[in-house]
Amino acid sequence: MKKIVINNCHGGFGLSNEGVEHYAKLSDLELVKEEAPQGWGRTTYYLPDSSIFMEWDIARDDPMLVQTVQALGDKACDHLSDLKIVEIPDDVKWQIDEYDGLEWVAEQHRTWGYHD
Repeated sequence: MKKIVINNCHGGFGLSNEGVEHYAKLSDLELVKEEAPQGWGRTTYYLPDSSIFMEWDIARDDPMLVQTVQALGDKACDHLSDLKIVEIPDDVKWQIDEYDGLEWVAEQHRTWGYHD
């Protein structure tokens, strides 16, 4: 079975600072942390090439992401998320669909005529 991380509430997928740092440690990523001024938003993490690390770019079936959510539970979630692990059969071609940040795993299929 394949494990996939989704956001289980309206708001959107996001990792807490603890979640980002745990994921980076498991993935051997060197991140530079820049704290936001008090009350000015979230901490920014930079990759070695000075680009901003965005947790939204992590593949949702990344084993290190799954391990992070398993290890930290609710502490992996940022203030807008409720991360959950969904298991699906290994042979399913899947995608994440969402409505207002609430996500689910759907089997991929073809569609025509939408926004043509």
